[in-house]
Amino acid sequence: MSNLKNATTLITGASAGIGAACAEAFAAAGSHLVLCARRADRVAGLAERLAATHGVRCHALGLDVRDRDAVNTAVAGLPADFGAIDVLVNNAGLSRGLDKVQDGDATDWNEMIDTNVKGLLWVSRAVLPGMIARDRGHVINIGSIAGRQVYPGGNVYCATKYAVRALSQGLRIDLLGTRVRCTTVDPGMVETEFSEVRFHGDAERAAKVYRQFPPLTAADIADAVLYCATRPAHVAIAEMVVMPQDQAAVYASFPRGLD
Repeated sequence: MSNLKNATTLITGASAGIGAACAEAFAAAGSHLVLCARRADRVAGLAERLAATHGVRCHALGLDVRDRDAVNTAVAGLPADFGAIDVLVNNAGLSRGLDKVQDGDATDWNEMIDTNVKGLLWVSRAVLPGMIARDRGHVINIGSIAGRQVYPGGNVYCATKYAVRALSQGLRIDLLGTRVRCTTVDPGMVETEFSEVRFHGDAERAAKVYRQFPPLTAADIADAVLYCATRPAHVAIAEMVVMPQDQAAVYASFPRGLD
């Protein structure tokens, strides 16, 4: 879709960070929105603000993508004017801890796998049949540079993002013969709540992650996602890697600082 005006976009993990920035960007482009997140109050507030600011319809859902039944119920129960999803942004995801495998916490592992991999699958499975039946649509998965390079302590998180990349490649094969596209957008370091979540709410430790060089912002990634979604119908952006200027790899960066 080169023009998103009056399209309908479903975004998971929309209450903050990249998801909220994507909501802002797509609303500004004229897309109606279905915004999903576990923090129902925050996503409802965002939906209300974007509807008032941009004149688009916004439907907010308190939704945990790990719950397959809840996902199916939510998608099947969308109001009629939101039911035909044109763009799905699978953004919900998180990391927990930096433990070695031999010291790892199974609760953290399950949360990452259930959100980053299974959650993406549950939402995609619920939305894709409608896209295929209409022979139009676009699935955009938010991956990570961690799906291309493994770093110390990143074991399970990196594995989930490698899975996102593999699933995206597989989906592009599965969608051959349809006009439904699939894209992965893989960011390097982005300053969001990501590190605070990883460190279980330790804001001071999280803040130190972003002090070596200017990181990407959530708006930078939203701009990339919007670009992918607005290419002409015959153009498919399969994969996009977006990095801070001072980061060449997960393990290679220049400590410029922020001053």
